[in-house]
This record gives sequence, structure tokens and C-alpha cells, in this order.
Amino acid sequence: MLRHVPTTADPNVLVGTNMADDAAVYQVAENLALVATVDYITPVVDDPFTWGGIAAANALSDVYAMGAQPIFALNLVNFPRDTLPLSTLELVIQGGAAKVAEAGIAILGGHSVDDPEPKYGLVALGTVDPARVMCNVGAQPGDVLVLTKALGMGMITTAIKRGLAPPDVIAQAVAIMSTLNKAASEAMLPHFDAVDACTDVTGFGLLGHLGEMLGRGDVGARLSAEDVPVLDAAWEFVRQDVVPGGTRRNLAAVEPFVDWSERVTEHQRLVLADAQTSGGLLIAVAPSALDALMADLQRGGVNAHAIGRFTDRLGRIEVA
Repeated sequence: MLRHVPTTADPNVLVGTNMADDAAVYQVAENLALVATVDYITPVVDDPFTWGGIAAANALSDVYAMGAQPIFALNLVNFPRDTLPLSTLELVIQGGAAKVAEAGIAILGGHSVDDPEPKYGLVALGTVDPARVMCNVGAQPGDVLVLTKALGMGMITTAIKRGLAPPDVIAQAVAIMSTLNKAASEAMLPHFDAVDACTDVTGFGLLGHLGEMLGRGDVGARLSAEDVPVLDAAWEFVRQDVVPGGTRRNLAAVEPFVDWSERVTEHQRLVLADAQTSGGLLIAVAPSALDALMADLQRGGVNAHAIGRFTDRLGRIEVA
């Protein structure tokens, strides 16, 4: 659809609609660029305060994926004022404000719309050195793929909506979705010269976002399905066919450029395409810097995993 959006010749636009990246980047001074993104979601858990925090973490993730530092945010709210109490909305906004405060910034305003379906999120703004913008393309053959959060949020949040998820599973999923990608981004930045690309894993699933990292067929990738971290509960739910529609659409969308090993089951395929909320960073790092990056991620409390490599099979993802 974005092909119909006019592009700009403004030389200050460093990242715009001509790139399928995580946020827009606009240079405002010699050593300063503004990063801007917007994201909002429908409820993924029952508790409004928790939902607000997850939505805020999800929105801020794009800023961190660009290697930027958030500076402030604006609320985006769609809420059915005639069918839900405004006290519920108050809790949602409080949850978002608490998560934004954890990021070290504040919410400075926002906009609301009366809508039958509640939605909440942020316009998130950040700053970055124009020479140190982290894009989702630029990976080189041989680069190692590092993932900083486990998969399975789509299956688990679908199970929550159907009343199938036990409290311990909900608590585990909430903890992951509520975790900012701040520590992961901070651990990555000292290795900027060795990190060739980065994105975050959200609605398009691991394979969808990895597909965007291939650019216009500039590089290929090979994943080991067994090395990808997945929450145990997700396997149970996918066996029960508790799978969101978005995950099935993701899988259909990536089929044209994914080559599956016969060993990869249908359940594994669905998990690798699972639509995530507030997922982790997906980092392409030169092999020579992998150990140092993993050590810094671990020191930052990030449970990261090396899950594959980029290859010279241009435009193809191999899953073994």
C-alpha cells in the first residue's frame, strides 16, 4: 500500500516511506536526528494497567530498534466511553505512564477517539546521531542472527482471550511483553560497527520481520528452528490449534520466500510466524563480535539466543 504514498526528496529524511523500517528518521542538526514512530494495540490481557504498560513497551520498541534514545511520548487512545467506565481508561493510561517512566521519559499529551473497540498506544519520539542510525537492512552474509526475547506471545494472548491460559503462563507472558527493549538496545550500541542491522519482532512474526531484513534480495538467511527460543506454553496451545488469525496470515505471506526443511513441522512453522506483541530485538552481528555482544546482553539481563546466520542465497530464508 505504501507504494502509493508520495516519497520526498528532502535530504534531511534519513529513513522514510521508501524503506520498510521501524521508524522515521529526520536529521535536524549536524549531529542530531529525530526518530518518530507510532503504535497502538487492542487489549492483550484483562488487566487494564498491565495492558497499558505492554502497549507502551511495544510502541517504544521501534525507537530502541533504531539505536535511538526515547525523549518523550504522546498517548493514542480509542475508547468506548458509553460501554466501559472511564476508570478503566484511567488505569490503562496509568500503566502506560509507568512504563514510559521506566524508560526515563514522560508522556506530554495525546489524543482520544470514541471507538467501540478499545485501543491504546503511543507516538514515541527519540534522538540519535545521524551517523549511528540502526536500520533493518544492511546485514552481510555470515552475520549471526541474535534474538533477545522468546516467541509465542500470539498463541498465549489468544489463549488468554479464550480463557485457556493458566495464571503462571499469563504471568510469564506479561513479564516478557512488559520488558522494555532498552537493555537490549543499550547492550547493542557499543558494538555499532559490528552490528549491520536490527529490527524488533512484532506483528509480522519472526519470519516476516526477518524477511524485511533481506531488503530487496540483498542477502539471504538460514535459521535453525531448534535454536529459536519459544515459551513452553506456546507449543501446548499450537497443538490445541489456539492460533491467532494474524499468525496464519503471516505464515501464508512468507511462504513464497521460505525454504523449509522436511524436519520442520507445521507447528514449528506457525510458531516462527507467530504475531508477537512487544517482542525482542533481532540483531545481525558480525561473527567476530558475537561473543562480546552476547556477554553485554547477558550483563544487561537479556536472555538472548543466536538462532541463525545470513547467507548469500539472495532473498531466501532457509529454515532447518
